[in-house]
This record gives sequence, structure tokens and C-alpha cells, in this order.
Amino acid sequence: MSEKNRNKLPNNLPQLQNVIKRDPESYTEEFLQQYRHYQSNVQVFQLKPSQYSKSLEELTMFLSQVAHCYPEHLSDYPQQLKDLLQTYSTVLDPNMRMTLCKGLILLRNRGLVSPTSLLGLFFELFRCQDKVLRKMLFDHIVNDIKRTNAKHKDNKLNTTLQNFMYTMLTDNSSVAAKMSLDVMIELYQKNIWNDTKTVNVIVTACFSKVTKILVTGLKFFLGSDEEGDDDDDSDSESEDEGTVAKHILIGKKVNKTSKKRQKKTKKALTVLRKHKKKRKRKEAFNFSALHLVHDPQDFAERLFKQLEKTTERFEVKLMMINLVSRLVGIHQLVLFNFYPFLQRFIQPSQKEVTKILLYTAQATHELVPPDIIESVLRTLVNNFVTERNSNEVMAVGLNAVREVCARCPLAMGPDLLQDLTQYKNYRSKSVMAASRSLIHLFRKTNPELLHRKDKGKPTEQSTEAKAKEFGELVAPDFIPGAEVLGEEKEEDQDEDKDGWETASNDSHDSEDSWHNVVHSSDDEGDAKEGAENPATNLTMEEKVTRATAISQTRILTQEDFQAIRTEQVRKELANAPKAKAGRKRKNVEISSDKNQGGELLSLNQIESIHYKPKHDRETRMATLMAGREGREKFGSKRQKMNPHASTTNKQKRKNKPFMMLKQKFDIKSKFKRSFREKQTALRDSLLKKSKKGKY
Repeated sequence: MSEKNRNKLPNNLPQLQNVIKRDPESYTEEFLQQYRHYQSNVQVFQLKPSQYSKSLEELTMFLSQVAHCYPEHLSDYPQQLKDLLQTYSTVLDPNMRMTLCKGLILLRNRGLVSPTSLLGLFFELFRCQDKVLRKMLFDHIVNDIKRTNAKHKDNKLNTTLQNFMYTMLTDNSSVAAKMSLDVMIELYQKNIWNDTKTVNVIVTACFSKVTKILVTGLKFFLGSDEEGDDDDDSDSESEDEGTVAKHILIGKKVNKTSKKRQKKTKKALTVLRKHKKKRKRKEAFNFSALHLVHDPQDFAERLFKQLEKTTERFEVKLMMINLVSRLVGIHQLVLFNFYPFLQRFIQPSQKEVTKILLYTAQATHELVPPDIIESVLRTLVNNFVTERNSNEVMAVGLNAVREVCARCPLAMGPDLLQDLTQYKNYRSKSVMAASRSLIHLFRKTNPELLHRKDKGKPTEQSTEAKAKEFGELVAPDFIPGAEVLGEEKEEDQDEDKDGWETASNDSHDSEDSWHNVVHSSDDEGDAKEGAENPATNLTMEEKVTRATAISQTRILTQEDFQAIRTEQVRKELANAPKAKAGRKRKNVEISSDKNQGGELLSLNQIESIHYKPKHDRETRMATLMAGREGREKFGSKRQKMNPHASTTNKQKRKNKPFMMLKQKFDIKSKFKRSFREKQTALRDSLLKKSKKGKY
């Protein structure tokens, strides 16, 4: 490089930065000259820290870019930048403050600054009234912690920062506390800090006196993660369901065709379609934060106590009610005072009443005493399911009763249930559908509460199930439906081998062994099915013994599970076998159905109105006029030559009432004429038209 160009280097920082990165040792003198210039500028800047200095800004970025080339000379440089930010953070010019932060970020990216001290400083800078700066610091903190924990968890750093954030949540600056909380939530959602300590630090935000922090903490626990792509699982499930449907259709082809068998096949495919829809339905609740709370009972009690005393707006109260109900429902907590609190809001005129009903059902579980839930049901029925309300209100009330009873069936009494089932023939289809869904629920959970005509045709599944007592837990040690499988595959193979040898030995006289088999009725077809599936002829005790033996001695394959699903569908459709005289059947719990509603309810389950209400006249007219757009005006295409000319008597008669014309023209006599009279009238009409020139 020529001497002329070298002399310009001290005044051209970008060029000097470029050559230093290529050959640091050759330009040490130029670098030291700029460093001394920087130190003098800092001394001047400290006299007036609120004043902007362009030369200091340029020198700061220059030194941050080349600091890794001269670590021995710039060993104190990162601490100088930290001291400037820590001392004058609130009075600095926004551009100077941004430059100092960018310089520290460059040093951190090159590993010249420890993350603990730098991130702690950046958390304190959240107090600055600079939205752009806070956004930049937020992104850097999240990305830095993500890079640090990319290969392995840095527990020491994570613990230090989590403790620091815990103190920041109680900071006097609400903005700094809110940003610290946002950082923790972002790291949790990125699966970086998804441990119990993070969740329990965020729990403290739900008791903040600042509304923004309180709402952010509530939204965190009430939110849900986006579900990942489960294409493989869904494909395998669809293949399994398709195999079961294929077996049903093959049975239809093989067996004798009749109306009864076609009806059974159609019903089986409908039930299978419902099962498939339930299996494919995505779980709305995939958020593990509520499961990581250390003491959910204490959390729910403190939050409910705060709810009773809070003066926040109604939307915030709803969020708190929702969170308490989720805690009670998921962890099956005991919070008896919560139900009378909800009972005050169960009114049709209440704002967001459907959400209140949703939270009521969500907070119900089997360990709540039925007496407490029964009072809630009585209030719900008295206020909603009455004919003085609209049909939509009644349907919503019945849906809410159904969801509550799905989680606590013992709360429903026989008298109240039989009163609600009377709406199965109500004039409104939405009320009728809601009442029938309640009947369908109790057919599975406790059919003894229903009236005899509402129990429906008993099936094998309904006879095998029994209602659970309060506090009873069912822990089966077998897979329901496993009795349909064989004992061992090897034995089956040996039997098949023996059968094949026997068949080959007797093949020479096979012509003499043919018999004519005539399937004359559907009963014979059912008997054939029973012969193919010997598990249908077993008693309850034998089914349990067989299912237990198979479940404990075999590793089931996908084909076995397909056979079990087919058997469960058959049980749901097949009629219950008649008990023999003098023999009692013990009630054995075969199916261990989970809670009907799952962990989280959807608002559609409460607001579901199965049928659209009738439109009023204004809506019908609007639809009618919308259909006429772009169409020619209806009416006679024959127009008058003079639009102002008067009408004839024939045209006037069209607008007159019938009673004015009845005496003058005997209209009915026209339909009593003889054939000759009709010929004469037709001839006269044709002659009249020919005279006028129409023909």
C-alpha cells in the first residue's frame, strides 16, 4: 500500500477496520491512536451525558468490531461500556444508548463478555422509555439464551437468570417486569426453559397488582401450543379404521343379503365413522404448564380468593374463573366455595353466560360430592330449561346439563332426569336434539336412571357396563375386547397344520362329504356369525378370564388391535343375549371409559344448536330479493302500445275479488259442461281468434 493511502487510515475508520482484521499486528499504532481518541471522547461525554456525540458513536462501533484482534489492549473496554450504560442509562441520548448496546452485543457474539453480567444489565435496561431499544434487547436475550442451550443445557446460567427474573417481576417499573415476563414465556414456548421452575415463577405473575402483568400470566396458563404434524399417526389410524370397515363390508358380501342385515351394516359403518371422527379430533388442550405447578391446590385457593376481592373489569374476571376451573378440573381439586360463586352467574341475562356454563362444567369431576353439583344443576335447570325462555336458551341449558353430568353422573337424580327427557319430543328441534343427547349419555353411563322406554334396545356393551359409585376407581388389568383373540399364535398354527393334513387325507372322498346348507332366515346368519366368533357365546366371567389371560401373556400386534376394534363396534351394535332361566349374571366392569368430556371443553359443546331457527319475514324477503338480482322483471312480455291507455274490463276482472264475480259468472258451471258443449265453446273460440288475425 502506498504512503499516500496509509496516511488516510486514521481518518477513515471503515478502511482501517478492514485492514486491521486482515493484519492486526501491522496496524497496532493506528489502532492505539484511535483508542486514545476514544478515551478522550468518553471523558468529554461524561461531562454532558445527555448530549449526542457522533465521533464517540463511530469510535465505539469501530472498537467493538476489532476488539477480538487486540484482547490485551481492550480487556477493560467491555466494562467501560457497561459502566456507561449502568450509570447514565436513563439520561443518555436514545441513539447513543442504542450504539452502546449494539457494541456490547457485538462483543458478546465474539465471546468477549460473559452472558450472566450482560443479560442482567439488559434486563435492567428494560426500565428505559425506549420501545425500539426494548424490542432489540428482547430479541437478543431470547436468541442468546437459545444459542447457549442449543447443544446442552447450561443449568448454572439458567438458574442465575431465572432467579434474576423472579426479582424483576416485583420491580417498581411495570414495563421492565412485563418485558421480563414476556422473555420467560417466549423461552418456555420455544422449549428452552420448559421446566417447573419457569412455570412456578410465572405463577407469581397471576397475583400481580399490575393488570397487564396479571393478564399476561393468565393468558400463558390459558393458552395452548400449536399441535405438531402427526401425519404418520393419523395415516396409521386411518388405515386401521379402513381395515375394520373392510371387514364389515366383506361380511356383508359373504352373508345372505336382507333388509335387516343391510340395516345392521349401515349402522355399523355409521358408528365406525363416529369413532373415527373422535379419534381424528385434535385435542384442544396440549399445554403442559398447568401440570408443572408445584402446589395446584394452593394456587387455585389463592387465585379464587383474589377473584372474590378483585375490582378488575369483567373480562379479566372471566379469565380468572377460567383458570380456576381448569385447575380444579385437571388436578381434581376440592374447592367447594367455587360452585356457589359460579351459581350466582347462571342466569340467561348474564353477560357471556355460555362461557360461565362452560367453566362450570370444566370445574366438575367425579371427586366432587354429588350434593354440591346437584344444587348447581337445579339452578341451571330452573333458570334455563323452562318454557318461558326461548328455544335457544333451553337448548344451551340442556347442553350444559349434559356436559356437567358427563363428568359427574351421580349428581343427576332420576326425577330430574325423567323431567328433562320429556323434551325429546319438544316442538323445537334444537331442544329435542339436546334432550336426546342427554338420554344417549345416560344410556352409556347409568341407564338405570332412565325410564324404561328411554333405555333403548340393550346391547352387549350396555349390559357389560355398570354405574360407578362415588369415589370408586376402576383399574382393569386387561384390554377390553381382547377375548376375541386366540390364545397363542403357535397353537393356532399347529391347529391349522393338523387341519390341513386331515383335509388332504380326506380329499379323495370329498365328493361324498358335500351337504346342502340353506340360509333361510337372518337368525341362521346370526348363528353363523356366532360360530365364527366363539367369544360372543361366552359368559361375563369367561370373557374377563379370557381377556385377562390374553392381555397378560401376549404382545398384541396391529392386526390384534384391529380385531379388538371390530369387536368393540360389534358390541355396541349387537343385541344383548337373553339370560338363561335360573342363572344370575354378575355385573362386571368390562370397559374403562375415561371421562366423557376430556380435560378441556370447547364452547361449541355448550352452544351447539343442531338446527337452524326459522327466518323471520325480513330475512326471507332479503334472501328472495337477493336471488332476483340480475334477472329480468317478471310479468307479461306483451306491452301496451300506449302505456297511458285505460285497461279493458277483462283486465279489471283479474284484480277483483272472487265474491264480486261469483254471481255474474258461474265459474263452477264451466267444469260441469258436457263434451258437446266443450266442442262448441272451442269452435267459437277458434273462430273468434281467426277473425282477429291471431291465426
